[in-house]
Amino acid sequence: MSNITILTDDALIAFDNLSDMASNLVSPTIRLGITGLSRAGKTVFITSLVHNLIHGGRLPMFEPYASGRIAQAMLQPQPSMNVPRFAYEDHVQTLLEDHAWPKSTASISELRLTLKYESATAWGRTFGSGVLNIDMVDYPGEWLLDLPLLGMDFAQWSNQALDLSRQPARKKLAAKWHAALAKIDATAPIEETIAREQAQIFTQYLRDCREDKSALSTLPPGRFLMPGDLEGSPALTFAPLNLPEGAKPEPDSLHALMQDRFEAYKTIVIKPFFREHFARLDRQIVLVDTLQAINAGPEAIQDLEIALANVLACFRPGSGHWLTSILSRKIDKILFAATKADHLHHENHDRLEALLSRLVEKAIARAKFAGADVDVQAIASIRATKEGYMGEGKDKLPVVIGKPLKDQVIDGEKFDGNTKTAIFPGDLPKNPSDLFSGSKNKQNLTFVRFKPPELETSADGLTLSLPHIRLDRALQFLLADRLA
Repeated sequence: MSNITILTDDALIAFDNLSDMASNLVSPTIRLGITGLSRAGKTVFITSLVHNLIHGGRLPMFEPYASGRIAQAMLQPQPSMNVPRFAYEDHVQTLLEDHAWPKSTASISELRLTLKYESATAWGRTFGSGVLNIDMVDYPGEWLLDLPLLGMDFAQWSNQALDLSRQPARKKLAAKWHAALAKIDATAPIEETIAREQAQIFTQYLRDCREDKSALSTLPPGRFLMPGDLEGSPALTFAPLNLPEGAKPEPDSLHALMQDRFEAYKTIVIKPFFREHFARLDRQIVLVDTLQAINAGPEAIQDLEIALANVLACFRPGSGHWLTSILSRKIDKILFAATKADHLHHENHDRLEALLSRLVEKAIARAKFAGADVDVQAIASIRATKEGYMGEGKDKLPVVIGKPLKDQVIDGEKFDGNTKTAIFPGDLPKNPSDLFSGSKNKQNLTFVRFKPPELETSADGLTLSLPHIRLDRALQFLLADRLA
């Protein structure tokens, strides 16, 4: 990312890193980034992680917890005074009392979880603090897709956006925007009404691309879909223009206005996010909803691959000397997690991991080359289904059993949200590349969303923590070495 930052930004990043290192000497802290594209399950992941650690979850593969070395897990006030707190308590209430999924991540938030633990070594027990703060930084993956814009000018971005919109999977969705854009003269004098209309039509095109039936992932600028308190501001009131090669903006023209606002977007939105949050991460989990892309077809899977490549190109992976980390902080562990593994029978979990590995294979190679530790896992942060079999003998089908959300449809049957049913979603292909080409394997795959589960109780009447699949494996990879 050094090619898209300026000297001033690097100096500020170095200052932030030095401040963090000084703070860590007093209070050891790890900053864990949690991201993923829309509906990947970021909110659910953090909620389940905290709930299981605080309430005694079933985490046999998380060694510090399973061995009894973690004495206490507790929430603490976060150190960042200018970042919203992750609404953990509200999300737990939504899951357990309303039996609904929490709202998706729309902006950045933080939560500090403090673990008191006993070191696994005599040296650590004698000289270590036995306390680790985990600052979880929850941010939309769509914001990461903005980072490459720092290395583009307005004309380059416009050409990229238009080229992308002409691809088969997007052309129909972009038809209204293309029609409106054809009527625009970029050299005409500034008209705020035209700028606003173009921004609205372009934003609607991005929304349509994100819908379930399309499930496309490459959708920058990310704040157009998640504007927050910037909604209606000039920094979000611009759109691509169809520009001749080498065109220069005339003073006071629509081209000049759009270009100025594109640059303002980079200054006001992207750079502060990169410097204040992204560049300060120590470890990262990237959650990926591969099943939604499978439902939408090969074009969505191919687009997800492109989006993940763009996202992962933004990371600073590697390991380095403490002195070099001041100037350029490295993410030394990256976990790619295919979410919603509970929508598939466990017989398909290895294939789900293989699909995600195929999607990010180039990024994994790059990260490993830089010295980062990388893993790919299939997980369910909260398990909403149970498993079973239907039929007999060779005709037995592995099924998942749960309550599909209201209005979910399979084979023409619409569910009411209250009926428990057994579903055979199909088998993922042995060769994940088959899904990229739209082979015959695709026609047998259909995934629906399920309602959250009701918490079970133990034999002695104790309420158990949120059920999951391999959350403990994720924690072992991301945190165990810091609790040794």
